Amino acid sequence: MIGKLQGNVDYVGDGYIILMVSGVGYKVFTPEYLTPKSTVAMWIETVVREDSIRLFGFSNLQSQNLFNQLTAVSGVGPKLALAVMGAIKTDTLMSAIATGDAKTIATAPGVGKKVAEKIIVELKSKIGGTTFDFGDTSTTSAALPDLLAALESLGYRRLDIIDMAQKLVAANPDADVSKLVPMALKEISGNKQK
Repeated sequence: MIGKLQGNVDYVGDGYIILMVSGVGYKVFTPEYLTPKSTVAMWIETVVREDSIRLFGFSNLQSQNLFNQLTAVSGVGPKLALAVMGAIKTDTLMSAIATGDAKTIATAPGVGKKVAEKIIVELKSKIGGTTFDFGDTSTTSAALPDLLAALESLGYRRLDIIDMAQKLVAANPDADVSKLVPMALKEISGNKQK
């Protein structure tokens, strides 16, 4: 069983890389964005099926653990787990699971509302336990879903605004949506000027 590989990225394909280690090229499926000729160390998860053996690589154990938890959800295979991890940042995904935000999870390609809800139901109890260590997710304000809904109604995509909205709500825990929306719009317009 391969646990970790370190080598040079020889080729970057669609959802995978060829990682050269001591003259041997390993095809490693990964949600990571890597560049050719870079040197990387990856934690490897080997998935054995009747017709294939595939290697999945992650830059840290936390991501590998998340992958394993996602693939343990019924109906979520390695390909869908990689799609979720590639589309949604790890801390955003964990926050969405902790708060029951199926809409954010459903923004990943191939994930519908039912699968997103299943992910939440099966993984929510594991958030904050020994399985994951993503900080305190219980402090998320009830204003976050309302803020996201208000910004989406103004035409912003959830994946583009969720990180900013989470930080804004965390920095202003007592603010309600009427105060958060103008702050968010100011933050968005400030980012566009950069």
